[in-house]
Amino acid sequence: MENPRQIEIWFFIGSLLLAYGILISGAGIVHLFSPPEGPVALADLHADLWWGALLFIIGLVYCIRYWPFKRSHGPRNAER
Repeated sequence: MENPRQIEIWFFIGSLLLAYGILISGAGIVHLFSPPEGPVALADLHADLWWGALLFIIGLVYCIRYWPFKRSHGPRNAER
């Protein structure tokens, strides 16, 4: 039987993906409005925006799916 106070590792993985998605998308938005002087090859595809958005979405799905603070709608102690 699991301890109800344990938080699954997938929630932390989702929160990391969410944070990385925000940071990478933020950098992509900055590069969109002020491009670097020497752009890299295929810079017009804005891979940082796409990957940041993908990481953000995956992280959000994991955080919602494995949210540790769910309300239980049953009796508090079923063993009574």
